[in-house]
Amino acid sequence: MEQNKKMRHFEAMAKMFLTASLSTLVASAAVTLAPASFHMSAAAASLQADREVARFAQCEGPDRVTCVVDGDTFWYRGLKIRIADINAPELGHPSCAYEARLAEAATRRLTDLLNAGPFTLAIDGRETDRYGRALRVVMRGGRSLGEVLEREGLAEHWHGRRGDWCRA
Repeated sequence: MEQNKKMRHFEAMAKMFLTASLSTLVASAAVTLAPASFHMSAAAASLQADREVARFAQCEGPDRVTCVVDGDTFWYRGLKIRIADINAPELGHPSCAYEARLAEAATRRLTDLLNAGPFTLAIDGRETDRYGRALRVVMRGGRSLGEVLEREGLAEHWHGRRGDWCRA
């Protein structure tokens, strides 16, 4: 009787070990086989280490490889990226002086955030917008950098259309 009890306990422990090992193997394979972060979903990106890194400055001139256009658009390795989860004030064609000042601050802050360390580019919905820009959520440590800009008052959450930064 005692022998049967020990055998059942051993079988239960072996089953738990095999289940845990298999789960770990599947999770490891999913991360290893996951596509590059350019094509990763936001949910998957929050589980993976941030790998993208570059030195950003504000864009100048026609040659744009890695630079910041404004508070919600930047170039990274030759790809023009529109941050998918926010809308920031327009730097190129502001509608009022307040929007121009806010756009300059948002551009500086996005540059600082991108330069602060590795990040991940995740897809959350469509891959490109109507202008051909890659739509990506920029994340660090599983959190959106766009949300940082929102909390600081330098951007608004994207609702499918541009907001009015000049309303009274």
